[in-house]
This record gives sequence, structure tokens and C-alpha cells, in this order.
Amino acid sequence: MEHKRMYYTLPATAWSKNGEEVGGEAAKAPWNFERTWMEGFPIGNGRLAAMVWGDEEIDRLTLNHEWLWKGQHKNRRSPDNAGHLGEVRELIRKGDWEEATRLGNLYFSGGTNADRRIDPYQPAGDLTFLPDQVKAFISRELDLETGLTTTLRETPEGTLKSEAFIDCEGNTLRCRFTSDAPFSGTLSLFREPEKDTTLTFHTTPETIRMDGSIAGGIQFAVQIWAETDGIAAVSEEGKLRIEGATILSIEGNMATSQADLGKELSHRSGKDFDAAFSSHSKRFSEMMNRLQLTLSEDPALEALTVDQRVQRVREGKQDNGLCQMYFDYGRYLLLSSSICGELPANLQGKWNNNMNPPWDCDFHFDINIEMNYWMAEPVNFPECVEPLTRYVLRFMESGRDSAERLYGCRGVYLPLQADAWAKATPEIFGWHTWIGGAPWISQSLWNHWLYSGDRTYLERIYPFLTAVAEFYEDYLVRDPDGTYQILPSQSPENFIVGLPYPVLLCQSSAMDVQLCYDALGYAISAAEELDVDSTRVSLWRSIREHLPPFRIGPDGRLLEWDREFPEAEPGHRHLSHLYGLYPSELFTPETRPEQYQAAIRSLDFRLSHGGGYTGWSRAWVACLKARIGDAEGFYEHFTALIKDFATSTLLDLHPPRVFQIDGNLGAVAAGIEALVGFYDGKAHLLPALPKEWAEKGSLKGVRLPGGHLLSFAWENGELTELSVTVGFGETVSLAFNGDVCTLHGRVGETVKLI
Repeated sequence: MEHKRMYYTLPATAWSKNGEEVGGEAAKAPWNFERTWMEGFPIGNGRLAAMVWGDEEIDRLTLNHEWLWKGQHKNRRSPDNAGHLGEVRELIRKGDWEEATRLGNLYFSGGTNADRRIDPYQPAGDLTFLPDQVKAFISRELDLETGLTTTLRETPEGTLKSEAFIDCEGNTLRCRFTSDAPFSGTLSLFREPEKDTTLTFHTTPETIRMDGSIAGGIQFAVQIWAETDGIAAVSEEGKLRIEGATILSIEGNMATSQADLGKELSHRSGKDFDAAFSSHSKRFSEMMNRLQLTLSEDPALEALTVDQRVQRVREGKQDNGLCQMYFDYGRYLLLSSSICGELPANLQGKWNNNMNPPWDCDFHFDINIEMNYWMAEPVNFPECVEPLTRYVLRFMESGRDSAERLYGCRGVYLPLQADAWAKATPEIFGWHTWIGGAPWISQSLWNHWLYSGDRTYLERIYPFLTAVAEFYEDYLVRDPDGTYQILPSQSPENFIVGLPYPVLLCQSSAMDVQLCYDALGYAISAAEELDVDSTRVSLWRSIREHLPPFRIGPDGRLLEWDREFPEAEPGHRHLSHLYGLYPSELFTPETRPEQYQAAIRSLDFRLSHGGGYTGWSRAWVACLKARIGDAEGFYEHFTALIKDFATSTLLDLHPPRVFQIDGNLGAVAAGIEALVGFYDGKAHLLPALPKEWAEKGSLKGVRLPGGHLLSFAWENGELTELSVTVGFGETVSLAFNGDVCTLHGRVGETVKLI
């Protein structure tokens, strides 16, 4: 089976145009063609995106432009409340958690919810084509290798095929409708009305244009160019009527006033559909094929569609092919979110159909944006990290301003949530009094250096790494015994019994201490690599050595806070205190065996109380299980993402039924970790290979720190092939079944070990 193709079908007799129920076996099938946006197939190149969906009779593409954020709060600034920091600190020292949390949120979280100023990410509108007559919907398909969707419908004259992709070379939307017999239909643009948005439309026989202006915010536009061998005319409703065509080819573009709207909108690729697809697919497939995962599977499942296969997994049946597809789909989504983008993937990548989407489709720095990019380096998508790097570095000015105004500190501060404008302002009372966003996202920047060895890149991110360290210099409070305390602190997003707020403010939560330890380490290592700032390095080393210990409670669990508290939600979705286990490597059997075991006990405790109840949380659990070598646990939670947290087209869900992309992307990181985990300076091969995958498989082209490319295969859980293409690091250590092999080679040399 071609696992890079996702098929979604409805038997032709399972629906009727007049809405009457149709009998027969097809109507009794457990699957169905769901007519919702979340059951569509996403296409994109980072700048532009579209969800391809619709009902049996209409093709519908919901359009997105990465810069179409409402834009009414682009110039916001943090309040000047640093003078209250001492008051909150004193309350925490006294143990008055409730009042400390109330005042901390009042002063350092942007006030009440009514004052929230995050701009929502919005859709540009919908492009639709309604054929005049459809007898039956046949199928919809997404090719993960090229990003091409193909939909087939039966008309009275024959089969109508619609194709769509977003060109990563020509940087436009491309659609084509073809049929052996003439077809007719209506092409239109539409956007949901909003009271503060003005829309204007202009249609000619060759074009449709929609312009939008948001009061006090951004301007945007959508331009559609249509070519056909039929007759095109403007209808009375301002739509484009197509009569007697065998081909309708569409090129589309979108633009916003973030840049030069007119210049951006006027861009066309200048190629016909086939030529554009050829150049696009060459680049797109090259990136998708850099890494190849194969698993043994049941050939009898090859004829089933993705919705049917999801249903089988929900019924408890095994499907390695669907696991492989889910893994590839996550890579596809990151690539489609980032390959030509200026902004990183947000909570829904770049796909959204709501004017006021859940959590504004924003960027969460307390897990979600980090999880989106955990897999970027190992799957060899370094280009996808560039939008993230660019976005983080844009925070420098606002982050410095907020650090000073909120806390009276030098350095840089990032909020828990942010939008496209890179303003470091906390906006949600009850959640945002947290200073860990900047150090956590530092890990993503640092990882790119570890995998690329690009000294120019290190010089580029060094000011941010040092600004994070500089913030800690001023923010930390030293106890009489010499310990540096993080005050106030929180463990996102957990709280304790009796606290009427959703997050506890305390002193030196486990996660904040772990983040500080790592972030100072990045600054130290970067300075030493660049041979600069020796005096500052000495200070950072001293601070790091005097941070609070990683405490273990009487029951053997890693403490989440600086002391034992009664947890209001023992099964909380966040696993913040386990950052040191994954994605960090602070706690390993070699470095800190006691904390490693304590972290495992904490994970088991949280799961025993119902933890992992969102898609992204379950993906994190799968990563943690893979890191500790729990193959059965990894498989349980990886497949739960399909069984319990996926639409019938495999999009990840946050309860009750909200698409959130981090679960899709985090699952890829978990799959990598189960097959090759890197920590303690070694690549650990097949550390959590589940028995369901053990019969036969391979992973080729996985990237390691040092720039090495690793390929291997296995049968019955034993390695049968193993080769390494040596990266800039020239030395790589591999561990398998307790044995360690250290390989020395020349850059670019491929060494076959088995």
C-alpha cells in the first residue's frame, strides 16, 4: 500500500440527492462521509493554507493566510507593575497562596479576562465550486508525498475530477476541474460577515476578487484567476458561471496589509497546472522522502479507506499501516505549515475556519508550540525551524520591555500565549503569571544548533539565549543559604485543593527550576563555543550550581512544586514537572537515576488518575513512555491518539471536539523516540519497539545531533541493517541492548555497520 496516500470515500448508494435514506449494505456501513470542516484534507505551504472539504455535491476550500490575524491589538504593551513584585513575593513566603495568586495574576497577567488583547487568527473565506448535477460522490484522496487532493464525483455525463494543491514553488493555490464530458457549475468566494469587517467583491469572466478591511485592524484580499475551455460569465449574484467546460483551471492568491498587499496579491506563478505541480511536487516530495518509516502490516487492509481504518482501530483492531500513515501525516502537516512560511505553526497549524477560534488559534509557550517542533530536527526538516526562529527573535524588543515593566528585570520575557505580532504581553487572568516561556522555547533554538552545527546560526540566536540568562540574573532571589529561588513560580497549568484560581503561584516549581537549569546551560555552552563572555559564564555557572534541588516526595514521586501540596486534579493534563524527563534529558538512568525513577512514578500516578485526556497531552505521554523504554505504554498511547483523539481524517482533537495540531505533530516525535532516542550523548536504537511493530520494519534517514543521518532495519526485534552517514560531528555513539559502539568518520562518509 502507498501509505503516503489517504483515501476517504462514500459508497455511491449511501446518499441520495433528495435526502431520503437509502437502504442496502452501503447504508449500514459503520463509516460515513462527514460533512464538516474537520473531516477535510489540509493543504498548504506555510504562507497559504486551505482545507479541502464539502458535501456530496460541492467542493469547498476554506482559505487561510498566515498573516490574517485580526490586527486590532498589534501595538499593545505590558502594564508597568514591577513595583508590586515584592508584595507578591512576601505573600508567597508567608504561605498565603490564595492572596499571592490573586495579586500575582492581577499585576502580572494583564488584568481580568475582559481586558484580553490576543488577536484571533481568522480565515480569509471559502472558495466553492458547485457542479450543476451530481449523481454520486465517489472519493476524496490526499497524497501526503505531494500535497495533492483529488476528489471524484459522478455526474450524468461522466466523472468529474477536482484537484487542488498549494504550490511551494510558485506560492499560489492551484485547483483544476476536469471531465471527459462537458460540465457546468458555479464558482464563488464567500466570507462569513462580521460587524467590524467590511467586504467588497468584484467579479469578471476571468477573475473573482474579495477585499476585506477590519476596523482598527488588518486589511486582506483574495484573488482568483479562472481559465476554462467553456463559457464563463458573471451571474446576477456576482458569482462566476461556467457552462459547457471540460476543464476549469484556477490559480488563487491571498494577501494582507502586513506587507505590500497589492504587490503580494498580484503574484502569479505563470505556469499551467501540470507544470506548476511538477516543480512543486519535486520540492515537496524531496522533503517528505528524506525520512522513511516502514512497518509490517496486513495486506488485506490495503483496500480500505482511512475512515474505515480509523473505525477498525476504534474497535480495538491492530493496523500498523494506519500507524505509519499517522506518522507520515504528522510530518506532512508540519511541512505544509512551514515550508514557505514566515510564521511558525500555531495551535491549528495554519488551518482555521472560525472567526473566533478556540484559544484564538494562537501560540502557547507552555507546551504547544514547543511540541509542534519536537520532531523537526530528527525528521530532517531544518527548513521548518526557520519560521519558528524568526518568530522568537522578533520578541526581543517587546520581551525586554515587558521584562522591565512587569518584573523590573533586564533580559527577555515571553508570555504564556501570543499572536502573530510578537508582543510579550500576558493577557489571561488566572494563567499567565509565568516566566518559563522564553527558556522553554530556547530549547528549540538550541536544538537547531546541535543538529546543524551552523556557527552563523548560533551567533544569530546568542543574544536571545543570553537575554534569557540575563533575566534570571535579575529575577532570581537568593536565600540566606545561597540558594537561588524562582519567585513567583508556577507549574503550568496545575493548581491545588482549595485554590479558587486555575494555577498556583508558589516558589521554585519543579518545571521552572528545570527550565532555568537548561537555559543557563545553553547560554554557557553557546558562549564557550563562540569564545565570548567568560565573566558572565562564571556567573551563570554559579547560579546553576545553586538552584534548588530536584526534590522527591516521601512517596517516591518527583515533586511538582517546592513542597507537597494536595493536588486538585491528580490526573491533570499537563505534565510540566516531567519536562526534565522529556523533552529535556536532565533525568536519565546515567545522570540522575533517583530523579529518573521518581519521574516515572509521577507519570504513572498521573495516568492512574486519568491523565493524558487531550490529544497533545496523550502525545506527550507517548513521548515520555518511549523515553523510558516502555514499549507497551508507548504503543498504547500512540494508538490512543488514533482511536480516541482523531477525526476520521486523522486530525488531532482536543475535547470536546476541537482540532489542535500539536497532538499530530507530537505523535511523530513519540514515534521517533520509540525507535531511536538520543540522550546522554548516545543514539539508543529500538528502545521502545512495541511487539506489534517488532516483526519487521525500518527507519531510514533519521537525523541525530551532530548532523548524522541514521538508517536501520529490524526483524523480530533484532537489527538487520545499520548504517550512518557522518555529519559535522564526525563522531557518533550508538547503543543497542546494552552495547555501545562509537563510530569515527569523515563528514559525508556513509558507514555500513550491519
